[in-house]
Amino acid sequence: MSQIPSPASFLRGRLLSLCLLWLIALLGCSEGPTSDSSYTMLQRGNGDEPESLDMHKTRSTEAGDVQRDLGEGLIGYTPAGELVPAAAESWQLSADGLQYDFSLREDARWSNGEPVTAHDFVYSFRRLVDPDTAAVYVQSVEQIVNAADIVAGNLPIDALGVEAMDAHTLRIRLQQAVPYFLDLLTHPSMFPLHRASVQVHGAAHARPGNLVSNGAYRLTAWEVGSYIELERNEFFHDAANVAIDQVRHHVTSEPMAELNRFRAGELHTTRTIPPAAFQQMRQDRPHEVRVSPALGVYFFGFNMTKSPFANAPTLRRALSMALDRETIVEKIIGRGEAPAYGWVPYGTPNYEPRRYDWAEWESEARYQRARELYREAGYGPDNPLQAELRYNTSDTHQKVALAAQSMWREVLGADITLINEEFQVLLANVMQKEVTQIVRLNWNGDYNDAQTFLGTLESTNPSNFTGYNSDEFDTLMQKAATRNDPDVRKVFLEEAERVMLEDYPLIPIYFFVNKSMVSEQVRGWGDNILNYHYSQHLSLDGKQGVSDL
Repeated sequence: MSQIPSPASFLRGRLLSLCLLWLIALLGCSEGPTSDSSYTMLQRGNGDEPESLDMHKTRSTEAGDVQRDLGEGLIGYTPAGELVPAAAESWQLSADGLQYDFSLREDARWSNGEPVTAHDFVYSFRRLVDPDTAAVYVQSVEQIVNAADIVAGNLPIDALGVEAMDAHTLRIRLQQAVPYFLDLLTHPSMFPLHRASVQVHGAAHARPGNLVSNGAYRLTAWEVGSYIELERNEFFHDAANVAIDQVRHHVTSEPMAELNRFRAGELHTTRTIPPAAFQQMRQDRPHEVRVSPALGVYFFGFNMTKSPFANAPTLRRALSMALDRETIVEKIIGRGEAPAYGWVPYGTPNYEPRRYDWAEWESEARYQRARELYREAGYGPDNPLQAELRYNTSDTHQKVALAAQSMWREVLGADITLINEEFQVLLANVMQKEVTQIVRLNWNGDYNDAQTFLGTLESTNPSNFTGYNSDEFDTLMQKAATRNDPDVRKVFLEEAERVMLEDYPLIPIYFFVNKSMVSEQVRGWGDNILNYHYSQHLSLDGKQGVSDL
């Protein structure tokens, strides 16, 4: 005979059953890294905090690496650094080299699903040259028809030689042939912008929740001081071949702390390898150390607009000659960097870099001449130079600054004060040129041509960090820009570098090598001179392996 439960026990049983059903339903519906073993998150060390993600407002490599995940230009790069079609399927160049017609992909979509059209590129290029935008890389497009006059405020932005022939055909007309023009189009400043988003959100259009992008990923979060998070863009034309579901670009300003996070399993890749740990990493984890030639230079820049370095070439030369670059690269850095006695790195195609005429002197001969120049400039034991050297927060930068301070004191008797600043503060001070005297900086080429280095020192270039202003240098650069013959162009560029080096607006210290720790789980990482590593080219072997921080 069956037994009838009491009301209280019946109620407890019903509540327990309901709770179990709710829990089963919850677990069955959950999604994400904890429930799907195939879900992948790539954890990347990215160095300092990007100053912005607005394609027209950034200059740092940290911002550029995130932007290349978010956006896509007409042209892109393979993992090996070779040019390939991107948002454009193909293009045609006129016989005179002055007109490009790009055929855009008909399946290109924004991250909100809307089509990407030639009109979007027209809007972006016009915003780039609009004087109200004050874009950092506006000079990169100065050879487009009417660009210079628009930037100067003499013509409206719709006079720019960029037009949509139809929804999927973009025409760009140049004033002069530019041999590296396709390389320029890979830069984030040339990426298209979603017009409606910019018009609605203005300066905030590049923030999470507002940014509509056309690349392999879309922006989902930005935790200031911590990380920028991206998610795979399901509307990307090549989404089926994007293996990584989510990417976090971590703010890793201190290289040793970044390395420790890598060793603890919190990062798949690092931006750099600190000098103090480099040899140990080569010994302990040789298969995860990636070193290759780089297109970059580490340097000190003088503020050429204010005392004590304005109108003081003799003093600037003395400081340059007193710096022992060999000791810095061998004893302080020690990762294969080469001492820099010029501005343009070796390996730049169709170019023979210039060097200081004293580059091969013995060190004591250099020091003796530096002391003579120092005295000629009006300084000595009774009147030592007193100046400030600013650098951004980093153990490596601090060690180089300390070494320079010691060398200048020992060789010349100069009294140099070191000032450590956060990266964004340093950038702002460099561009304002009000409080800076000597600053630690580096320049990484945006494309593999001498112009990407020399162009930064033209007097009207927004990236002119030093305030260098030389009519002779500018004239040579302008002549180079108007020459279609690469051999003639080469002559003018090399002469421009020689003139600049004799003026000493900066002190080149060493040429970079690319150096990163890359987990053995990462697949698709290709070494290339530009050090570009799109997340869409990468995958993770097997399980996640790195914690979802």
